[in-house]
Amino acid sequence: MDTRGTAGLLFLREEEIRLAMELLFYGYRDFTAGPDAILEELGMGRAHHRVLYFVGRHRGITVSELLAILAITKQSLGRVLKPLIDGGYVTQTPGRSDRRQRLLALTPEGEVLERRLFERQRETLARAFREAGGAAVEGFRKVMLGLMEPEARARLAGRLAVPLQRPAGKVA
Repeated sequence: MDTRGTAGLLFLREEEIRLAMELLFYGYRDFTAGPDAILEELGMGRAHHRVLYFVGRHRGITVSELLAILAITKQSLGRVLKPLIDGGYVTQTPGRSDRRQRLLALTPEGEVLERRLFERQRETLARAFREAGGAAVEGFRKVMLGLMEPEARARLAGRLAVPLQRPAGKVA
């Protein structure tokens, strides 16, 4: 890829910004293609995938916390959550101290599906990261953080403090 020295620029030309947008569009399309095919077989879509991912990542997450992460309305979440609960992928239980809270968790079947979706995307990311190299991965993280609102960055702060290293004997 010809960068023409743009890495050091603080101001990018319109064409460079448009190219970055196109890279994001194509990258996202191809990153989601594998999970989309799996979900389509089950009559689900990307919204279901996002819920499965975040409920799996944050066992016992409240509906309110999930709404904040996804930045969607309660009604929109309800339309996605209901089939996941009815289909046996997600459980919903009352909070321990506040019975009005609804705590979400994946069922064993939900864990299997989320893992299957994750593995498809893990393969894609691992390949791309291997091809790009460590410095590019760190640059990717910085760019993605720059795209996020402060509250999203704050949610990830603790995990971002972990240095980018490969544990001895592990292969991505």
